[in-house]
Order: sequence, then C-alpha cells, then structure tokens
Amino acid sequence: MTVDKLDPDLLESAAAAAELAHESDSLDAENTLKPEFVRRVREGLEAGENDAVYGMVEGLHPADIADLFELLDSDERPALALAISDLMGSEVYAELNDYVREDIVEQLPAETVADIAEQLDTDDAVAMLEDLDEEDQQAVLAEMEPEDRAAIETALSYPEESAGRLMSRDFVAVPEHMTVGDLIDFLRDGRDLANEFWEVFIVDARFHPVGTCALSWILRTPRGIALTDVMQRDQTLIPVTMDQEEVALRFQKYALISAAVVDADGRLVGQITVDDVVHIIQEEAGEDVLLLSGAGEGDINEPIRDSYISRVRWLIANLATALLSATIISSFGGAIEKLVALAALSPMVASIGGNAGTQTMAVAVRALATNQLTRSNTGRIIWREMRVALLNGVTVATLIGVATALVFSNPLLGAVIGTAVVVNIITAGLAGVIVPVTLDRLGQDPAVASSVFVTMITDSMGFFAFLGLAVASGLVG
Repeated sequence: MTVDKLDPDLLESAAAAAELAHESDSLDAENTLKPEFVRRVREGLEAGENDAVYGMVEGLHPADIADLFELLDSDERPALALAISDLMGSEVYAELNDYVREDIVEQLPAETVADIAEQLDTDDAVAMLEDLDEEDQQAVLAEMEPEDRAAIETALSYPEESAGRLMSRDFVAVPEHMTVGDLIDFLRDGRDLANEFWEVFIVDARFHPVGTCALSWILRTPRGIALTDVMQRDQTLIPVTMDQEEVALRFQKYALISAAVVDADGRLVGQITVDDVVHIIQEEAGEDVLLLSGAGEGDINEPIRDSYISRVRWLIANLATALLSATIISSFGGAIEKLVALAALSPMVASIGGNAGTQTMAVAVRALATNQLTRSNTGRIIWREMRVALLNGVTVATLIGVATALVFSNPLLGAVIGTAVVVNIITAGLAGVIVPVTLDRLGQDPAVASSVFVTMITDSMGFFAFLGLAVASGLVG
C-alpha cells in the first residue's frame, strides 16, 4: 500500500496513538512528569546529547515543558532552553513559573526575548518583562515593533497587580450603528481579529462601551436586526487601575466570562477573560494562606535570600511577642513552684486558645478577601464568632477539666483550667475577628500580620487566665 492511498482517519489514529505512547512514557497516572523521564533528560543534557533531549521533549504539551523546566536545577535550565530552542514558543513561556521564566529570560539575547514577547498576549508579555532590570527591559522593548512596544509600555505604566497589567488588548469592538448582519460579515472578513473571544463590545463615537453581544446571540438573531436592539446594555466595567483581587471578586460575583476594561475617561482599552481570573483566584488564595503563616510568597523557585528575608522577620516578631508570655509566667513563679502541675498544664491552655484563634482568623481573613465581611455586618459576625467560641470553649473545657481533676485528683485544679480554657477561647474568637478587621480598616493586609497579634493575645491571655485563677481561687497559697 502506498502512502497516498492511506486512509486519513487511519493516519490520524496512528498519530494519536504515537502521542499517547509518548505521554505514557513521560507522564505518570497523576499527569505529572515521571522521575525516570526527568532523569533521562538531565543525563542527556549532561552528556551534551541535545538531539536526544529534543526527541524526548518534542511531544510534550507546552504546560508539561514548563513543568520540566521547574523540575530542573537553575544551572540546567539554560542548557535545556538551548537544546529545545525550536519548541520554546510563546505557549511555553506563558506557562512558566515567574521565577523560572525570569531565570531563563535573563540568559537570552534581547532580540530573542522581543520575538517571544510579540507572540504573547499583552498580559503574558507584561508578566515576562515586568520583573526584568530596567536596563534589560528597555533593551527588549527597543527590539520590538512600535505597536507592540507601545502596548506593553502602556500596560507597564499601570500599578502592579492591577487590571491594566492583567488585561489583554486583543478584543473585538464595533460601532453601535451596525446590524447583526454587518457584524457577522465583519467577523468573517476581519483578518486582524482576536484569536479567541466570547462577546463583542459595542462602542459609541467616543469609544465608550455601551453594551455587549454574546456570540450565541449574534448567531441566533436575524441579520437585519440592529445591534442596539439585541445588545445587553447592563455590563460590568473594570477600571484600569482596579486591583486584580477586586477584579476576581467581580467575576465571581457576577458570573462573568469576560469584561471590558476602561481608562479614566471611560474609553475601552482592553478586556479581561475568565481564564486570566482563574489564575488570579488561585494565586490570591495561595498567597493569603502563605501570608497567614508568615512564609512570604512560598514559591519553591523563589531565591533563598528572598525566602529568608520574608520569613525571618515574622519569626523575630513572634520572638518579641513571646517575651510578653514569658513575662507573665515569670510573675507567677512562686505559684508554679508550689504546684508543679501548673507548669505542665499552662502550655495546653495557651495552645488551645492559639488554635481557636487561628480558626477564627482564617475565616475572618477569607471573609474580608471575598467581601463577605464588611462594615455593615461586622457586629453580626463578631457576635456569631463569640457564640461559636462559647460553645467550643464549654465543650473543650469540660473535657480537659474532668480529665485534669481525675489525673491529678484535684477537682479545684480541673475547675480552674476549665474556666481558663473558656476565657481563652472566647478571647481567641474575639481577637480572631477584631485583629484582621482593624488591620483592614487601617489599610494593611490582614493576612500578613494578623497571626502575630492573635498569637500574642491568646498566649498571653491563656497564661494569665490560668495562673491568675489558680492564685485567686486559693489553689496555691
């Protein structure tokens, strides 16, 4: 059988089978690169067998190629980029981790980076260039076409993590005098349209968005109908300076697929699509969790020096707050000497309060981030958390109080520790809401510093309540 007589479906099936075979050789059941595959790539790079490395990587999806770069050591990445230079398209760079991408880009000549940036959407190009040194950034921009350079320079002029950095300039906008038929003809004949879009923006003579038309409406509407008769006039407009977290909240609240971005004069300058927002939601959620722990960005590709600086400052802050707890304990030194059980049980009271405070604080920080906790319902949320804390406190206090009374054969000691636990958990519930809310009202990120203050309050109150009650009740003379 000659090749020209092969069934096209058969050829397609064979190609698909070959691709699946390659994937099974490189990916495991969890769709991550197998350690054996990464090891073979590393060995090929060390031996200088670039052709063999190219053959192994050629069939991978761009996202998997990006994962491969992240799995290699930083000194191995330039060699891989050189070995598979033909595969290093815009799709790969768009998927790379920020630190890894910066590491690779710094090794490439300015004209190569410019070529890559021109293939990317504006938001992805900005993400690639924004972390470069000013000198390197200008060198790359100088190699770009004037139109692309102007678009990126404009985006870079907006604040970091704003809608202007996030938006894409690839959108479809048409004048309001068109009919549905005119629009369909325009979409079919247009050669410079965006590659992917879900709705068309209708603009007036000043280029202000006045409505939108979903593609599904356009396809189902008779050609002679005016766009102004079928377009949706109510739309969510995103100011170009809006923080990306607020952008994500609007997409979530109003179930948006895409949204128009407007400048200070109300003119349409770009669009944000839901695929960009998904990344933002993931980043912001992970960022808040890491900030609560004081771990900084928490990226395993982050330089060691940056990780050290972001973490050690909060450890030092915790050390300072711990001194307050130590001072309280030392002031009750005489009581502890008379009843050694106080020394053994004090950390339990503080620890339980700390965990309760962390739970409430996590709920409050998330509620603030999603606009569920606002000025209008702060009082109700505080009262709710106080009731939850009271129920938790009574439950835990009963368990620890009875256990302490039985173990130490001292009912009064059980009553004292039970009461201290109730007091500390209620304090933790109150602090877990008030501290993040106060920081938010002061314009500070509640995810960054809340844990330090809440821990200080619960530890101090835990020791003070337990040891103070022990003395006041006559448990120790």
